Amino acid sequence: MAVSFDLFGTLVEVTPPDDPARAVATALTERGVSVPGDWEVVYATHHIETPPGAELSLVEHVEAGLESRGREISHAVVRAALLDAFEPTVRTRPGARTAVSAAANRGSVGVLSNCSVPGLVQRTLVRSALDFEAFDAVVSSVDCGRRKPDERAFREIAERLGVPLSELTHVGDDSETDGGATEAGATAILLDDVPLRDVVTELERSQ
Repeated sequence: MAVSFDLFGTLVEVTPPDDPARAVATALTERGVSVPGDWEVVYATHHIETPPGAELSLVEHVEAGLESRGREISHAVVRAALLDAFEPTVRTRPGARTAVSAAANRGSVGVLSNCSVPGLVQRTLVRSALDFEAFDAVVSSVDCGRRKPDERAFREIAERLGVPLSELTHVGDDSETDGGATEAGATAILLDDVPLRDVVTELERSQ
């Protein structure tokens, strides 16, 4: 048996920037990047086509936007700027630590989260009250290239946790994305149906 948890809205709450484009522009400027005057338009424009279910790295999106205005900035600079722009203020949700601990006592446990900023899921976990070492695998959509509810995202975390999809239980707050675990062949526990404080009991029932 293995359990994967969604991160944002399930285990933690974070406060995103009010104006992501401006936050990214500020972080780039602080690193000496000359940001185009029409950055709001550049940031909102699709520069790279992606197939259905695929995750586009925000780093690649920003790089393509800058290149469209004649700026070629190193991957490392853009990645660091994005991590600063989306630096999370993290609140660990009540019951999260208990739920993760209960899952770890029954088998392997991981995180599967949609996130287009490389490294942000890991940084958020480190800044939370959760024990990063408690997770056997941490997979973000930008890591595996697929967004939930795409079956391949659930397949990736199942493989990383060493179980077939039929032995994976995924806990999340979004019926559209996390609920995709059911179609993928796993079991979904949705917080609309089972509050986080009751996930332990639900895991015991499904054992």
